[in-house]
Amino acid sequence: MSKDRNLQRREFLGRAGQLSLAALTAESLFGADERQGDMIYRKLGRTGERVSAIGLGGAHIARPADEKDAIRIMRTSVDKGINFFDNCWSYSLGKAETWMGNALRDGYRQKVFLMTKFEGRTKAKAAEQINDSLKRLQTDRIDLIQYHENIRMEDPDVFFSEGGPLEAVLEAKKAGKIRYIGFTGHKDPAVHLRMLEVAQARNFHFDAAQMPINILDGTFRSFTSQVVPQLVKQEIGVLGMKPMASGQIPQNKLATGIECLHFALNAPTSVVITGCDTMERLEQALEAVRTFKPLSKRQVSTLLSKTREAALSGKYERFKTTAQFDATARNPSWLS
Repeated sequence: MSKDRNLQRREFLGRAGQLSLAALTAESLFGADERQGDMIYRKLGRTGERVSAIGLGGAHIARPADEKDAIRIMRTSVDKGINFFDNCWSYSLGKAETWMGNALRDGYRQKVFLMTKFEGRTKAKAAEQINDSLKRLQTDRIDLIQYHENIRMEDPDVFFSEGGPLEAVLEAKKAGKIRYIGFTGHKDPAVHLRMLEVAQARNFHFDAAQMPINILDGTFRSFTSQVVPQLVKQEIGVLGMKPMASGQIPQNKLATGIECLHFALNAPTSVVITGCDTMERLEQALEAVRTFKPLSKRQVSTLLSKTREAALSGKYERFKTTAQFDATARNPSWLS
């Protein structure tokens, strides 16, 4: 195929993604939003849980130089109405969970819907990691556990395989160690769609799924356009991550941080998870949810149009186009 035809095809797919995204956001379930003070709370799929529209990202919470600063950020976020905390067994080799566990002492654990993720691709490894997370987080129950980095086409098959991680997850749920089950991924919407297909074939219902939702994603390998409609249809909680494409969007002046967060909040997300490694970043997230109003189709189209060329290059969403963010590829010992 010639370069001209390649370009034409990419432009067509970009326009198609914009149209479907505009239609999707117009049908978002904003009527179900509940505003309490400056915070918005939304339904988490069919679980019956109400979670804050902004969630605190666990990967960033281990970045402050001092644990006291991290604890201040976490406790302030709770005091300001954020009740969804994200984490993962592997973040900063366990430091992120350890610091979060310390922050959730003194009554804070009861105020938070706590989510973490595991990497293991066998029953034994998944069980080991779940137990590690419970110890580090200093809790006897994780509200939502997620199968992390569903980024390979075979990952759904591994999850449901005999002797695979789902067996450990279901045993942990039966024992009261976890409440809900989800999966994450950042590479390609096709992998998420395959996970949903395999789950449906096995009559298994996920409670949540996590994926990149940002202005660039609206045009390029779009989880927002391809995966989110399926999640809404199946009443699976939509967890948006990387709303600023790991900082690339505001750093390259493609859009402001507030615009990024407003765009992600405008999708039918239950939660938009954003990294807050400083008080300034936390204040930005709180300001975004405080000032959020549903965007019109025109506003959505304008944001997509002005970032379309940058999005189609793929260079600002490196978690989709490179192995830079694929922690499980660099650490095969985590898997089995």
